[in-house]
Amino acid sequence: MNFVRMTIIEILNLNKDLLKTFQKVGIRLDDVQYIDLYNEYRKMVADGEKVSYIVATLATKYDISERKVYDLIRRFKTDCNLLAV
Repeated sequence: MNFVRMTIIEILNLNKDLLKTFQKVGIRLDDVQYIDLYNEYRKMVADGEKVSYIVATLATKYDISERKVYDLIRRFKTDCNLLAV
């Protein structure tokens, strides 16, 4: 497979409008690493697990604090329109 070599600024320029929109509505670039965590949270909630158990389990699995898990859950549930105001 042949990969085209690009510089950071070239990638930023290609995605400038999207990245600006993300920033405007409160999405952080490092949020992408926690997408799977949030999907697991939603599945566990749907399965009837208690939130405190879910948070403790995910904090251990992702090697982050429980406070960080609660913060991520709260942020990922936030309506983007509310942040854009």
